[in-house]
Amino acid sequence: MIDQELSVPGLKDVATISVDTWGLAHIRAQTTRDAFFVQGLNAVRDRLWQIDLWRKRGLGLLSADFGPGYLMQDRAARLFLYRGDMEAEWAAYGDDAEEICIAFTQGINAGIDLMLDGAWTLPPEFEELQMRPGHWQPEDVVRIRTHCLSRNATSELARAQVLTLADPETDLLRVPLSPPVPPEEWASRSEKRLPPDVLAVYELATAPVTFQPDRLNATLADASKWCVVDANKTVQASMEGSNNWAIAPALTSTGRAIMACDPHRAHAAPSLRYMVHLSAPGMDLIGAGEPSSPGIMAGHNGTAAFSLTIFCADQEDVMVYDLTPDAAAYHYGSGTEAFRQIEEVFQVKGAPDQTLPLQFTRHGPVVYTDTDRSIALAVRTVFTDPGTSPYMTSLKSMRATTLNQFKSDLATWGAPTVNMVYADTTGGIGWQAAGYVPQRDGWRGLVPVSGAGDYEWNGYMTAADLPCLDTPEQGYVFSANEMNVPNDWNHTARPIGFEWFEDGRAARISDVIASGGAKDIAGNCALQTDTYSACARMLVSLLPDTSPMPARDLLRSWDGFARGDSAGALLFERWLTEHLCPTLLERVVPDAAVRQLLQPGNIPTVVRVLQGHHIELAERAGLDRAAARDTFLSGTLDAAWTSTCASFGSDPTAWRWDALHQGYFHHAIASYDVGPFPTGGSSTTTMMAHYDAAEYRVRIGASVRMVVDVGAWDNSVWINAPGQSGVPGTVHYDDLTPLWAAGSYVPMLYSLQAIEAATRTRITLIPTRL
Repeated sequence: MIDQELSVPGLKDVATISVDTWGLAHIRAQTTRDAFFVQGLNAVRDRLWQIDLWRKRGLGLLSADFGPGYLMQDRAARLFLYRGDMEAEWAAYGDDAEEICIAFTQGINAGIDLMLDGAWTLPPEFEELQMRPGHWQPEDVVRIRTHCLSRNATSELARAQVLTLADPETDLLRVPLSPPVPPEEWASRSEKRLPPDVLAVYELATAPVTFQPDRLNATLADASKWCVVDANKTVQASMEGSNNWAIAPALTSTGRAIMACDPHRAHAAPSLRYMVHLSAPGMDLIGAGEPSSPGIMAGHNGTAAFSLTIFCADQEDVMVYDLTPDAAAYHYGSGTEAFRQIEEVFQVKGAPDQTLPLQFTRHGPVVYTDTDRSIALAVRTVFTDPGTSPYMTSLKSMRATTLNQFKSDLATWGAPTVNMVYADTTGGIGWQAAGYVPQRDGWRGLVPVSGAGDYEWNGYMTAADLPCLDTPEQGYVFSANEMNVPNDWNHTARPIGFEWFEDGRAARISDVIASGGAKDIAGNCALQTDTYSACARMLVSLLPDTSPMPARDLLRSWDGFARGDSAGALLFERWLTEHLCPTLLERVVPDAAVRQLLQPGNIPTVVRVLQGHHIELAERAGLDRAAARDTFLSGTLDAAWTSTCASFGSDPTAWRWDALHQGYFHHAIASYDVGPFPTGGSSTTTMMAHYDAAEYRVRIGASVRMVVDVGAWDNSVWINAPGQSGVPGTVHYDDLTPLWAAGSYVPMLYSLQAIEAATRTRITLIPTRL
């Protein structure tokens, strides 16, 4: 074991960081204040470049480090910063939230000073990009909103474009709606025809940072070139979700509850999440959070385990305004209202400071103005209201030790909207939907609407108003981003959201738990890494006997599991992605402009069309009769067989899905990428492994997985790929990736004895006495 000692200004008492075999930092302090201080310090040790870049992106400070190519992204980010009352903001996250963030940022700043003084080494990205880390203010932790998973502004715009060129039925090929929406809903759509780039500023505000040479070398003259993001980014974001569940003692082999979670986010190096253990008198937390925030959002506190997935409520609307002739105001009600304008100053590397205007309406930031057509757009979002900093209410809920307390704490959870599951040592389990859901009266928020006053939010529904389950008779709770609002919910009077995941994950999770397949830790790990696709089996069942024999026989003998070594999975996914979906879209939607808006096509909708459930779409494709459908399926499968033989050889016994389907963790600087790693799964399996159709590289999935044995805590397991550290070249930067690719886990150690046995580096932190 390596023992280190470090003198740290700002620390009140001696504390330790014990780093175990797998890179998890176990922090022990003598006060909760020092625990959060050391958490900030440790975030610098492992993830400084990541959190520094996140802060500068979120606060709109990139151009000071990187030059004019980042000016427009900075302006976009500042439009969405929280600018409201900080007292109300702090209060939403708990009585001690401000004190926690003060301690956390003091720890970050102490760690940065250690780096700048040479006690610790700066990560290599700083030298490569010729930048230095910035110091933090406590408000920096909560004011940034643009990293939140929110919805559905971009989908509203896409739907409006489809409706302009086609109809609501066609749009179901892009995203299905549940429950179905009555035709009169579309009358709420703004009559203004909107160009496809009207949300470019919003998309730029929420985009990751990129480092193309041309961008780094840009001048002020071409700064506006860098105001558009990759269109694929929106498609990928729409696939980000998660799984979680809690199983009551009656359904486990030990008589203890089990809690499991695996958030599905964009794969990246470093990982989005960071595992940490915080121990101090009165507090003993272990689990996953974001390295830029104090506390954890999923894990346990020694009494209760908890985790979250996205609950697909709608927290955004696109508002369209008519301008006055001088473009200084917009029409509202029977009169007009002036835009509120703020002049923001931006430092720009290699150039003079730039002053740019930010405009706001009563609804939110203005993201588009066309004075020739006399229109403007703003995004109405929960971000502008207090209590909506992503995940920050975890500062309260992570310390709850009863289900009632947990639910009470979630009443001020603002964003994102989540499915929280809970399990404790008494055997209680629960599910609670949480988040601020706008109350829309008489409309559903599915298309851009007029900002003149007819479409307003009348307050919020909170966790206290949203559905929940307390220790249900079935013995388990679960979520997988599915439409899980109760059947008797009034979606007209109290609309929550209509764009849910229908990929089969939820049904598979429920089936496995109910059938006894998740009785122990191993069974829950197997469920998290389960590669069965119900969608695949449904499509294969439609194949006629007249299909080409080798391909038909291979798929009929395939069990529907997209394992890495599966020949059937390789053929099926190539058939689905390269042949069946594109060909069906071409037949249903001959107009290439409309088809582009629907790409890549919603798989559950495609399945339903072929099953005959969307009659109108099937008729347009000429697939409403069995013979025509059989010909279509046979023809596309034959093409898939031919192309797969051409790429992988004519012997299907040598085919493997993971020869094509590869896990990959992208770093903003390509030389620090991690991968590829062969892996199984698909976009419709419990083990989400959503891939880019152009190269089958996995873009979205579970980098973090966790299974908690509630009460026998040392039996719990986790994985976080590519690794715990964000410093390229260090041992824990990518050491967990092979285990992740193999579906393996490492121990989530909690007891002092187990931690001591697994500690590989201990850092003793001594307060600097001034």
